Amino acid sequence: MTSIWVVKLGGSLAQSRELPHWLRACAALAGRVVLVPGGGPYADAVRRAQRAQGFDDAAAHALALGAMEQFGWQLCAMQAGLVPAASATALHEALTAGLTPVWMARAMVLADAGIAPNWSVTSDSLAAWLAQCLHAEGLALVKSVAVATADLHALAAAGVVDAAFPHWAAGLQSLRLLHRAQWNSLAAVLHPPQAIELQPEPHHV
Repeated sequence: MTSIWVVKLGGSLAQSRELPHWLRACAALAGRVVLVPGGGPYADAVRRAQRAQGFDDAAAHALALGAMEQFGWQLCAMQAGLVPAASATALHEALTAGLTPVWMARAMVLADAGIAPNWSVTSDSLAAWLAQCLHAEGLALVKSVAVATADLHALAAAGVVDAAFPHWAAGLQSLRLLHRAQWNSLAAVLHPPQAIELQPEPHHV
């Protein structure tokens, strides 16, 4: 199979005007990209419910995984060529079929006891974990904020990535942090074409 990248779309893009552009860009890279959705407004609802009801982090973790899947279903409904995939087998089958799988994380994550069931591990870390499970060429995180440093611990401290991300990112082959306005750079970043120049340049980590 052609080398693949994992692309994680931050939940902050859920209601942004850039989201359809990112989905088209991912669909155009069919067979070469696995899309990981953030939790978006669905995860925000989990956080509000936990504050109001006081249930523990393990329950919130399971609900937040469901929030990622809700956003994933939304993305599949918004763009042709995006399909839900809940297992490594389903992900590879979709890629082989020339589609762009959207990862439904719940079953795979809950099956791994090594993933902490709390808010230190969110979709950023889970995307890094998945990239390693799939032996992906790399991970691209799409963020709503510009990244001015390559220091992952500083980014975690600033809340740009989750607290566990520096640990999970350590085993990645390659990592790119892209601003949400850089959708037109995705193909050039992940699979550089010949004689095509796309702007703006991405942030590299």
